Amino acid sequence: MNGKIRQASAHAQQVEERQDETLIIPNQQVEEEIPSEEKLAELIHYKITSLASMGLFALTRLWPPLGVLGLGFYIYSAIPYMRDVEKSLTKDHKINVDVLFFIGDSLTLGSRKYFTAAIGLYLMHWGKHSVALAKNDSKTKLSGLFENLPQKVWVQIGEEEMEIPLTDVKKNHLVIVDSGGVVPVDGTIIEGMASIDQHPLTGEAQPVEKEVGAPVFAHTMVITGRILIRVEKSGDETAAFQIGNALLHATEFKTGVQLKGEKWADMATLPMLAGAAIMLPTMGPVPTIVFINSHIGNRIRVLAPMSTMTHISHALSHGILVKDGRVLENLHKIDTILFDKTGTLTMEEPEVGKVIALASFNETDVLAHAATAEQRQNHPIARAIMKKAQDAGVQPSQHQDSEYRIGYGIIVFRKGIVIRVGSMRFLEEEGIIIPETVLQHQEWAYEQGYTLVLVSMDDQVAGCIVLQPTVRPEVRDVIARLRQQGIKHLAIVSGDHREPTRQLAESLGMDDFFHDVLPQDKADIVTALQGQGRSVGFMGDGINDTIAMKKANASISLRGATTIAMDMAEIVLMDGDLNSLNELLELSEKLRRNLNRALMFTLAPGVINLGGAFIFHFSILTSMMVNLVLGSFAAWNARRVGKLPEPKKKTTQDQIPHVQLTVNPAPAELEVCACNPFAENGTSMLTLRPFFSEFQKS
Repeated sequence: MNGKIRQASAHAQQVEERQDETLIIPNQQVEEEIPSEEKLAELIHYKITSLASMGLFALTRLWPPLGVLGLGFYIYSAIPYMRDVEKSLTKDHKINVDVLFFIGDSLTLGSRKYFTAAIGLYLMHWGKHSVALAKNDSKTKLSGLFENLPQKVWVQIGEEEMEIPLTDVKKNHLVIVDSGGVVPVDGTIIEGMASIDQHPLTGEAQPVEKEVGAPVFAHTMVITGRILIRVEKSGDETAAFQIGNALLHATEFKTGVQLKGEKWADMATLPMLAGAAIMLPTMGPVPTIVFINSHIGNRIRVLAPMSTMTHISHALSHGILVKDGRVLENLHKIDTILFDKTGTLTMEEPEVGKVIALASFNETDVLAHAATAEQRQNHPIARAIMKKAQDAGVQPSQHQDSEYRIGYGIIVFRKGIVIRVGSMRFLEEEGIIIPETVLQHQEWAYEQGYTLVLVSMDDQVAGCIVLQPTVRPEVRDVIARLRQQGIKHLAIVSGDHREPTRQLAESLGMDDFFHDVLPQDKADIVTALQGQGRSVGFMGDGINDTIAMKKANASISLRGATTIAMDMAEIVLMDGDLNSLNELLELSEKLRRNLNRALMFTLAPGVINLGGAFIFHFSILTSMMVNLVLGSFAAWNARRVGKLPEPKKKTTQDQIPHVQLTVNPAPAELEVCACNPFAENGTSMLTLRPFFSEFQKS
């Protein structure tokens, strides 16, 4: 790695210790509970009863006996409030802001300002309910992302196979998964072979051929084959469930601004209580209550979570899944981004770089034979070959029979001719002699990080097809915009060889690159850069990246719309487009500004009321109206994100739905069958009737 890791090795431990001090906060200080449905109903209930109390007190001028009923509603509505005060005094042995405001409310009631006291109680319940609604909204959007597992699975018990609920599957059960099925558990294959799409967990662009002894993971898909899995983890023990559960707690942590505001509030409580004790006998209850109302109180506890969750929900609507609000808040501090190469900077599917013909064959022959063999397959290599054949105008022939060899290749029989397409190992085991020229091409492809697929006719190698990774079309534009957004250092981290990594880094204008990197080395690179004073974001897509992601100041993963990331990334770009990275940084900057405004709105009412207590002789209601007006404006600001710049996303041919027009001869109507990749079943039907009658006439 050219000594880049060793240059900062002396700082590695210091950085790790510093991270522990600054990023790891005791749970009791930072956890924010996601409200249950029962809790939401309770908050609504007390908000309504406090509103009823306020209404009854307002009507006492028309009929005074209503004041007794209003007082009853007030006391009932204050029960949760009094419980918080009791907990603070008896269990926590602490005088906090709840105690201070309770004293103020008691003084308000003692001064017979019943309607004013009811307004204060309603505002408290309104604030709690607003925060709970924001949290529940985020929870609703996040829930269900990982509910694609089957409800029932087939298990082998003795010599019999039976179907049982997935919830009944336990460790050491033998689960059967056939072609097209989703692996429902984490475990080990004990029988069979299969081609498995592991991209949701590992980010591997191509299906992995697995046989006996290989591990498999929940939420991966069996493309071909049939396997028997010995269960090691199921249900909430699987890696996928753990990550899904983490998503539902994305908003449970307090931001830095909120912690700062609460710290100021705690520091001000005792001095203000002492000041109120002096003011009460000297200036009377009204100035004292106004003085208490100048405390910054719980406003930051309402505004900061509301703002954070609004931005998280906004991010989700733009295809960005944020698992921890603190990361979004601090993302604007990132000055270095490391990109994993495969699956992040390159497309999921490879493309055919060139076709090499041998002996008496030409390139069209080689491509035609390969397309004939692969036309019924659905793995990435087959799709790349078929796309190349289509672009070249080569039509595959029909074949009578085929035999798919998992992990090797495919054999098809056409008019007495045997066509083999697959790896060099596959052809060697079939007894076919590999020419020296092919060995040279294989060595060259290996050095470049390419894949070589061999094609043979009967017992002779006809040629080979070079598959190379496709750089995402938006990468260069994204990198240019990252520079504009203040990212100073961009680098590629790859397990590939030096030459292909270097070529890609130079073509994209990266500042640096790291090649032949093992998973544990990726984490060392992150730590080394942090030792140089950098704030590092790591963008990866697999289990091999998780150690580095944990070390990084921010970890980001890239996923497609149907394969939500199940790794350790704190932020997931779900739409599979790197342009979302620029949107993400812009959103982080907007959240930073919004939280700073929230802190300002927290302090402003207190400053005004403090002056009102000593200079302008505010009434209690006036001080509450100051809190209400500025608080309402602050709440509006907290729910405001602002328009993000439109991403410069490029439309590819694969993103354009294929449209087939079918004329129904009975009343004139036109059916448009669109093979839409965004529809649930991949197909959308649209029937156009009135307009087609005019179309027929013309």
